[in-house]
Amino acid sequence: MSFKELFDTYQWEDVEKSITAKTARDVEIALAKDRCDLEDFKALISPAALPYLEQMAQKSHQNTLRRFGKTMQLYVPLYLSNKCHNSCVYCGFSVKNKIHRRVLTDSEIMQEVEVIKGMGFEHLLLVTGESPREVGVDYLKNAIRLLRPHFAQITCEVQPMDQADYETLAAEGMHGVYVYQETFNKDRYPEYHPAGKKADFYYRLETPERLGHAGVHKVGLGALIGLEEWRTELFFLAMHLNYLEKKFWQTKYSISFPRMRPFTGGFQPNVIMSDRELVQAICAFRLFDNEVELSISTRESAAFRDNLVKLGVTAMSAGSKTNPGGYAVSPETLEQFNINDDRTPVEICEMLRSKGYEAVWKDWDISMIALES
Repeated sequence: MSFKELFDTYQWEDVEKSITAKTARDVEIALAKDRCDLEDFKALISPAALPYLEQMAQKSHQNTLRRFGKTMQLYVPLYLSNKCHNSCVYCGFSVKNKIHRRVLTDSEIMQEVEVIKGMGFEHLLLVTGESPREVGVDYLKNAIRLLRPHFAQITCEVQPMDQADYETLAAEGMHGVYVYQETFNKDRYPEYHPAGKKADFYYRLETPERLGHAGVHKVGLGALIGLEEWRTELFFLAMHLNYLEKKFWQTKYSISFPRMRPFTGGFQPNVIMSDRELVQAICAFRLFDNEVELSISTRESAAFRDNLVKLGVTAMSAGSKTNPGGYAVSPETLEQFNINDDRTPVEICEMLRSKGYEAVWKDWDISMIALES
């Protein structure tokens, strides 16, 4: 069964009701288990679990220590382009926003790299708007060739592609792909994505499976928090993760929790997730899955990120710029969204050391592919 077929057996409203119906007893049963299933996950993200947050946090901390130790992987985004053919109502890069558009040239990419390498990063996330014509496979293939000698790990957060395209980029040295569904609410999805290729709900939903078939080493999943009721979003996200881990067990997975931030266009979130609820979500995912990477970006404030270090998170961005050329070439261009933690990577490392944690700059090398084959 494909994930699409599995997904279509569920109704959003039914899932939302079943989460709300979970009781304190359901939460206690989930907390007592060594391995939680999807029904347990529903209990852990339910309103009934909020009084148990301290217990969830303690168990999440212990589970994370056993699997990852006191480490935090650091990565940085490199925005290659803000061109986009979609008209997502919540995004600063929407084709309807009248902003200066640009695609970094080879020499501009290398100017950005000089600054990023100076900060110490080995893990690089390439980000673009979704514009296959200007920043399609050929552009990304060339960019990865330029960057591969300088970084241990290169991942992409770009438009969904066909399996053959992913195979091409993986052969060039692409380590992983992050692709967020934005919302799993199929009926409401068209309101947020009225035009462009991104309007195809199922093509996006099936992207992680194409990545699995293409043999991409790491797949990042997430939902944009602020569009629809967050508990139901996260259940479908957990269900997707669970499906993929069973079908593509050799692939590594990462979960992100992007809460909406201010941007050009002014869309206001339909749903507000509090800091306390985000902690609940992070702990619930750790109790559901001890192996998955949990990532938190500079969308969140410095003080809040500091508190998340011991609660299950295993990866953080640092020193981020969310505009093409933001590090060296053109710092004044429009950001995709405003960052909320502007500390330098050195300051992030000092914060981690003060908590007894070690910053991990590199946990992967392209030569490992030869060892796996």
